[in-house]
Amino acid sequence: MEWTRSETLGLAFVHCTTCHGLGLRAGRRGKDAPCNCVLRAIFRACFRRFRQCVEKEKHLSQCTLHFTGGRERSFSWGRKDEEYIADFLLMARRLLDDDEYRIFKMHYLLGADWKLCTIRLKMDRGDFFHFVYKIEARLGKAFREQEPYGLFPLDEYFYGATRDVVATVPEREGPLPLRPPMAA
Repeated sequence: MEWTRSETLGLAFVHCTTCHGLGLRAGRRGKDAPCNCVLRAIFRACFRRFRQCVEKEKHLSQCTLHFTGGRERSFSWGRKDEEYIADFLLMARRLLDDDEYRIFKMHYLLGADWKLCTIRLKMDRGDFFHFVYKIEARLGKAFREQEPYGLFPLDEYFYGATRDVVATVPEREGPLPLRPPMAA
């Protein structure tokens, strides 16, 4: 997967000391890699949507019809909110090792603040936040780069892939006026 400046620029932290708010940093073999501030922003956006899906009233869940391309061109029914919750949790469980998953579960899923987490996990504040930033960056990268269907961008996950539509401006005949016409 290739990262472009247009998709990382809006997610980058303006005061980031690594990318200086541009979202990309020089990577290995001359390829640009996303900055960790972008990866953490992706995780936080996905986590906000996860919390919305979890906190939503269950009677508000909708069953929607989705086109599944391919040779058969068939349709399938699904519950996107529940699918997103499951995908989010399964990807986190699969990618994180046991120590990272304990921190993830306590801090993000159970909602414990850093003070309670450091007491319960018997670690100091600095190590805890290093783990948190590492977890956010690792999951943010995985959410974006998952193939064939990533969890980010959220609109593509929930509403299908969008087409690139280019707006065109009709050409005007004749030269453009230098100033507006005078009122009579």
